[in-house]
Amino acid sequence: MDLEKKISTAVLSALQSLYGITPEATAIQLQKTKKEFEGHYTLVVFPFLKASRKKPEETAQEIGEVLLKNEPAIASFNVIKGFLNLVLAPQCWMGVLKDIDTDEAFGTKMVTADAPLVMVEYSSPNTNKPLHLGHIRNNLLGFSISEILKANGNRVIKTNIVNDRGIHICKSMLAWKKWGECVTPESSGKKGDHLVGDFYVLFDKKYKQELAELQAEGKTKEEAEALSPLMNEAREMLRKWESGDEEVVGLWKTMNQWVYSGFDETYKNLGVDFDKIYYESETYLEGKKKVLEGLEKGIMYTKEDGSVWADLTAEGLDHKLLLRGDGTSVYMTQDIGTAKLRFDDYPIDKMVYVVGNEQNYHFQVLSILLDKLGFEWGKDLVHFSYGMVELPEGKMKSREGTVVDADDLMDEMIATARETSMELGKLDECTQEEADAIVKVTGLGALKYFILKVDPRKNMTFNPKESIDFNGNTGPFIQYTYARIRSLLRKAADAGIQLAELDNTVSEISDKEISLIQNLSQYPAVVAEAGAEFSPAVIANYIYDLVKEYNQFYHDFSILREPNEKIRSFRLILSRNVAKVIKSGMGLLGINVPERM
Repeated sequence: MDLEKKISTAVLSALQSLYGITPEATAIQLQKTKKEFEGHYTLVVFPFLKASRKKPEETAQEIGEVLLKNEPAIASFNVIKGFLNLVLAPQCWMGVLKDIDTDEAFGTKMVTADAPLVMVEYSSPNTNKPLHLGHIRNNLLGFSISEILKANGNRVIKTNIVNDRGIHICKSMLAWKKWGECVTPESSGKKGDHLVGDFYVLFDKKYKQELAELQAEGKTKEEAEALSPLMNEAREMLRKWESGDEEVVGLWKTMNQWVYSGFDETYKNLGVDFDKIYYESETYLEGKKKVLEGLEKGIMYTKEDGSVWADLTAEGLDHKLLLRGDGTSVYMTQDIGTAKLRFDDYPIDKMVYVVGNEQNYHFQVLSILLDKLGFEWGKDLVHFSYGMVELPEGKMKSREGTVVDADDLMDEMIATARETSMELGKLDECTQEEADAIVKVTGLGALKYFILKVDPRKNMTFNPKESIDFNGNTGPFIQYTYARIRSLLRKAADAGIQLAELDNTVSEISDKEISLIQNLSQYPAVVAEAGAEFSPAVIANYIYDLVKEYNQFYHDFSILREPNEKIRSFRLILSRNVAKVIKSGMGLLGINVPERM
C-alpha cells in the first residue's frame, strides 16, 4: 500500500471539489511530520492559496475537513500555520507492514534485460605499490554505488583500469634489478604487491641520496635531476619497454603478475569485485589512434614540435595536450582509448568514473573530447568526485612509504574488533571458528561503514578506534542490532511461536510502532535518492536512524513476554522486517551482517 500516493490522490480530489483546480503532481508536497508535532504526513498548502483566496490556516482547515470526510485512511488532522498535519488510522499502517512483509526484495527494483546499462569504473591502481587507505575509500564507494544502481533497476558493469605502464612502474623494476638479488614473493614470504612497493620506495631513497651527492658537488637541484644516472636508467628502461625489448617486457610481466596476485587477495578480503578489467598498456595505443582520427577530422590540431592538442576555449577551458611531440601519450589519451574499448565491448548508456576530486578538470575535459569524438554517453558521463581520506596524523605519501597499507589496515581493524568484542564479552559463548568469523565481519563492517556514512564529496579523517564502537553511528552498532533481532526470532521459534500473517484487527499499536513502520516504508525512496545522488551515505544514515529507533522500541516494549498473542506476533513481524531492511541496506554498502554476535 503506497500511502503517500493514496493521500496525494485524495488531496487532488479535495482540491478539485474545493477550488476547481487540478495542480501538477509536484505541487502536492507531502513530508514526514516533524517529531514535535502530531501527525504522520504533512501537506504544504502554500501552492494552493492563489486558488483558495484564503489565509494558509483557513485553506489547510478546509482541505483537512474534506480529507477527513472522504478518505478513510485519515483518522484526524491539525493545522500549524500553512501546514496540514495528517494522522493516519492504525489499520493503514498494518496494511503497509503487510506489504513490506510479503515483498522479499522490498525497496529494490528488478533488473530487466532492457534496463539501462551503466558502467562504473573504480579502483584504478598503479602496479608499483600495494593498495592503501585512499584506494579503500575508492573501492568501497565504487562497489556500493554499483550495488545501489542495480537496486534502482539498472544493469551494471563494474570495471577497473589498471595503470600498468609508465616511469613509476620502471622505477620499481629497476630497483629490483639492481638491488633485488632475485627475490620473489615466494622466497621472501611477502605479498607480491608489497614486495614491488618496497622497491618503489627503495628507488626513491636511492634517488634522493644521488641528488644530495650531486648537489653537494655544487650542482643545482635542476641540474642534479637532469644528471641523475638512476633516473636516466629508469627513462631508458621505459624507452626499451615501449620499443618491445624482450628482457624488459619479460621483467615487467613477471613483476606485474606478482602485483595482480596481491591485488586479488586484497580485493577478496575487502569484498569488492569487477566484471571487466582493462589495462593501460592495452588502451593507450587505442587512444593514440582515436586522437589521430580526431586530428584528421579537424577536431584536434598540431603544433610545430609535432604535439597534438585540442582547443577547448569555446567551452570556456584552455588548450589540452593529447600527444607529446615524441608521439608518447598522456593520461587523457589513455582514457580516450579505454572509452573506445569499453564502447566496443558494451552498449553503454551511462559511464560513471569514481575518481578523487583532484581530477575534476580532467573529467570535464574528457567529457567534451569524448562527445566530440562521437561517444554517445560522453556528454553525460558522470565523474563521481569524492574527497580525500586522511588519518588523524595527516596525509600519506607513497614514495616515502608513509601510506597506510590496505592489508595492514584490514588486519588492524579485525584485531581491534576482536579486542573490543572480548572486552565486552560478546565472544564468550562462541567457538573459535565462530569468533573468527564474527570479528572479521565486525572489523570490516566497521571500516566500511565509517567510510561510507560520510558524504562522499567531503574530505574525511578515518579513526580506526572510533569506528569499532558498539554504540553510536557505527557499523558494529548496526550489526549488533541485526544479530539481536535474529536472536529474538530464533527464541520465538524455539518457544513454538508461529508467525502467521498479520492480523488487521490489531488496532492497539503505539506511536513508536507506527513510527517504525513509517520509517520502514521510506526505504524505497531512500534507495532511489541514493541512486540519484550516487551517495551510499544516504543509505548508511537511514539505516542508523532505523536501528536507533528500533532499539528504543526494543527497550520500551515487551516482545516475547507480551501476553496478547496478536500483539506479540505483530511485534515479532515488525522486528523481522526491520532486520530485513537492515540486511538489504547494509548489503548495498557491501557490508555483511552476522546472524549471531
